Amino acid sequence: MSGSGASFALVIGAGPAGLMAAEALARAGRRVVVAEAKPSPARKFLMAGKSGLNLTKDEPLAPFVATFGADWLAPVLGKFGPVQAMDWAKGLGVEIFTGSSGRVFPVSMKGSPLLRAWLRRLEGLGVELRTRWRWTGFEGEAFAFDTPEGLQALRPEVTVLALGGASWSRLGSDGAWVPWLAEKGVEIAPWQAANVGLRVDWSAHMARHFGSPVKGATLRLLPSASLHRGEFIVSERGLEGGGLYPLSPALRQGERLELDLLPATSEAEVEAKLAKMKPGETGANRLRKLGLSPVAAALVMEWGKGQPLTVLKRLPVQHQGPRPLDEAISVAGGITAAALTPDLELRAMPGVFAAGEMLDWEAPTGGYLLTGCLATGLWAGAAAARH
Repeated sequence: MSGSGASFALVIGAGPAGLMAAEALARAGRRVVVAEAKPSPARKFLMAGKSGLNLTKDEPLAPFVATFGADWLAPVLGKFGPVQAMDWAKGLGVEIFTGSSGRVFPVSMKGSPLLRAWLRRLEGLGVELRTRWRWTGFEGEAFAFDTPEGLQALRPEVTVLALGGASWSRLGSDGAWVPWLAEKGVEIAPWQAANVGLRVDWSAHMARHFGSPVKGATLRLLPSASLHRGEFIVSERGLEGGGLYPLSPALRQGERLELDLLPATSEAEVEAKLAKMKPGETGANRLRKLGLSPVAAALVMEWGKGQPLTVLKRLPVQHQGPRPLDEAISVAGGITAAALTPDLELRAMPGVFAAGEMLDWEAPTGGYLLTGCLATGLWAGAAAARH
């Protein structure tokens, strides 16, 4: 299919957004070729499933959409939101359940059974998947690829780009496509880490707590004073975890973070309990008697040196910024809304559509991210089929 031949639709990238676009095109009667740089599809999707594949969040559509902070995505998510994501999984024969937090998972908790069923369905629709086909830019108006058979140039009737963002490059999202589209006049916002941990240079005494979760704390952003509840983990490299990741946008904008490690107890009550303890007791023992876990007490000793132990109610998190971009679960930045038509077609490149993390939107973990990729893939694929 180098250069000419039968007409076809091209999808570049075989993650959730790309596979969803391919299915929409195939169901519309298009011949579809999916080009994937890696030896197998949906590697980031499968990696996410290793800790339990969070498909979506079972909540009303309005708050679900609001979480994305991108009004232009409202029609897209209205077409494919939490209800549709759950129906999609069940349509692939995957049994799901909703946890107490509203998060939706496969009963198996894995992504691989869902992906296998999806690939079988796509094969039945005639979708052709070409692995180890790495897009290398343009050759005139053609899309150039480095393949096991050598250099190839494809000239599709219509194209959907679903190449991911710029995090987890080893799984395929390396952002290499940015200069090729920028040269075509596509506006692309700079990448920023999203859903990412914080770097902390720990003192030696913290090593015994690496891998320990901090539960039941309140995370307070300053100066906005917004409060958040959630669990996070002390790791060798800093702080990580689902309770921390949604704060990424505010922390990027310069807000400070502090912890209330006993949110159910007032500062006056903490002072009263401390006053009743025997003189001469170590700080660590006093914190234990207050009910702090060993890792929470260690954080007080790490960041509250020289201060009264009541600092546990407003403990400043001393960090060195976010972890590197490539370690972020996802990214903000990418193709701007202004560069797209309502159909997710690139204004500078008629006939070329984009979906998934390539787009400048940001969603927290907890099912939003994956649903957003599926929704934009479906929208772009359906629009490309009409083109």
